[in-house]
Amino acid sequence: MCGRYTITVTLDELMLRYLVYESTITDFRPKYNVAPMQFIPAIVQGKSGNRLGELRWGLVPSWTKDDKIGRKMINARVETLTEKPSFHRLLASRRCIIPADGFYEWKQEGNQKQPYRILMRDGDIFSFAGLFDIWSDQQGNKISTCTIITTEPNSLMANIHNRMPVILHQGNETEWLERANTEVPVLTKLLKPYDANKMRAYRVTTAVGNVRNDNKELIEEIG
Repeated sequence: MCGRYTITVTLDELMLRYLVYESTITDFRPKYNVAPMQFIPAIVQGKSGNRLGELRWGLVPSWTKDDKIGRKMINARVETLTEKPSFHRLLASRRCIIPADGFYEWKQEGNQKQPYRILMRDGDIFSFAGLFDIWSDQQGNKISTCTIITTEPNSLMANIHNRMPVILHQGNETEWLERANTEVPVLTKLLKPYDANKMRAYRVTTAVGNVRNDNKELIEEIG
């Protein structure tokens, strides 16, 4: 699964990376411990180009009566995307990119779980493949939410955990966001484990396990 990640770049860097000219985010700051049910930066394709805004992490399907389901839907398994009606619909019409520069996973080492931070070897921003939906309560208040797609691990991640988030190759990002692209079989071919040779992982402090901790020390490598 993917339950924590980092996005520590500036807003300008993010907008430049995704060719975004306008952002609806009013209070952007580096995040060292992004957790489910928080509002997170996300990219969608608008009528005049890519748009940067915020989605709440934890998908709430538009048809559900209770938004508490979002806590259980932070991830969507790629193997069952086309089998579940809610995901199949979103795969064809409501895709997003969730930018990150690292994510955390916990490895069982002896009697304890050791957190690792996983990132690109060059430290660059990368793109989680996501789905989003818009839910309304009985008063008509709307909330936009998202989920991160996960897949089987590559050789790097297999030593840490049995799942990993789908990371899109940069050359496939435009195809993933393209609103006119509704061909599910074509889209699912983009959802593969990322090349392990382009990634690295290192141990970090167990303090990352507490969602209230959000500081630069969390991403520092420990021995």
